[in-house]
Amino acid sequence: MSSEDAARPGHGARPGEVRKITDARTLRALAHPVRIALLEALLHGGAQTATEAGERIGESPTTCSFHLRQLAKYGFVEEAGGGQGRARPWRLTTVGMSFAPASGDREAEIASEVTHRLFRERQLARYEAWLATRGSYAAEWQDAASDSEYVFYLTPGELHQMNAEVHEVLMRWFRLDGRVEDPARRPRGSAPVEALLFSYPIALPDPGAGPGEGSGG
Repeated sequence: MSSEDAARPGHGARPGEVRKITDARTLRALAHPVRIALLEALLHGGAQTATEAGERIGESPTTCSFHLRQLAKYGFVEEAGGGQGRARPWRLTTVGMSFAPASGDREAEIASEVTHRLFRERQLARYEAWLATRGSYAAEWQDAASDSEYVFYLTPGELHQMNAEVHEVLMRWFRLDGRVEDPARRPRGSAPVEALLFSYPIALPDPGAGPGEGSGG
């Protein structure tokens, strides 16, 4: 999830605003499969009632209503206006978030790791579903999709720079026309496309390497 500039009338997500979550309590509140599923449902479908969201994620209206109220308590969603009880629609307050527990706050770090893992498990499950069903997509979608691996030899500074450059490109597409925040702006024929970017060392640096090993680029 992520986003762009000020809220448009009738739509709650603040474009360009990435919420940085640092405290353990808020991270723990997010670390629940149903709550993550609800956030994804509101991201893709816009404002929805507990009943509508429940139909989308396969949970009861009662369950969704409870978890939406909890998400609202911690500022992730808000009422979109209109309706009462389970008939009231909910919307995201922002579509961007990052987990950044303070260094040394082990409780927050653990909560961040758990929350991250829950998000990644869902994302990787969608990737596996794509591999299993790609034959059902039109040839143009199969040709457009990508699945690549690259191996580099980089210093931590170079890795940070590469990630920043790739992130800048992805964010340019993410911000395109405000279509992530507002379903009405999505062009005919478009579909939700997920891009996962992982970059990590696969071995410790060679202790016998030359000077500057591990220094920034």
